[in-house]
Amino acid sequence: MVGQGVLRECVLARDVDSVVVVGRAAIGDLGSKVTEVVHKDFAEFTAIALQLAGVDACLFCLGVSSAGMSEAAYTRITYDTTIAAAKTLLSVSPASVFIYVSGAGTDTSEKARGMWARVKGKTENALLAMPFKAAYMFRPAGIQPLHGIKSKTRSYRIFYYALWPVLPLLRVLLPSAMTTTERMGLAMLNLVRAGAPSSIVSTREINRLARATPELA
Repeated sequence: MVGQGVLRECVLARDVDSVVVVGRAAIGDLGSKVTEVVHKDFAEFTAIALQLAGVDACLFCLGVSSAGMSEAAYTRITYDTTIAAAKTLLSVSPASVFIYVSGAGTDTSEKARGMWARVKGKTENALLAMPFKAAYMFRPAGIQPLHGIKSKTRSYRIFYYALWPVLPLLRVLLPSAMTTTERMGLAMLNLVRAGAPSSIVSTREINRLARATPELA
């Protein structure tokens, strides 16, 4: 869901010359500035390293709900995949910015009771230790999908459908807890453009960064 929103803002941004989309399955025609790379094995990315060479930033939006998953399985997707991609990117684009979609409540002490918080914290720690130009950890809480975007997780779709009439109000009343897929993308692009003093980006900061975009000012 987040990836769809971020991709939309990249395609619309006038100063983004090209976008490389890496996924397990083809999405389809996304316009002339988008190159789609279908890559089945997310345990390693060395086979597509040359296609990632010279990029300015990686907006890493892959994620999965931890519900019903063992810690080992969740770690394989959340930690192993992310670090494999980051290592490959670093080898061919060391001056790039890496932005990772984490989550509110992530625990970088790696001692939290919640399994997902520990694994996300471990992932953040590993990324921040890598010598990218900059690395930012996005920690959104609630994310409202816009522009026809839908989550692939059924429980999330039900949640958003039930709350849809009040989500705009919640964004106003709870700026530290609610953002949108559009604001996620705009905030990421503004971080790549101008950077930020903190590597941890909360929901409130995501909304602030998105408002720095002229069309949302």
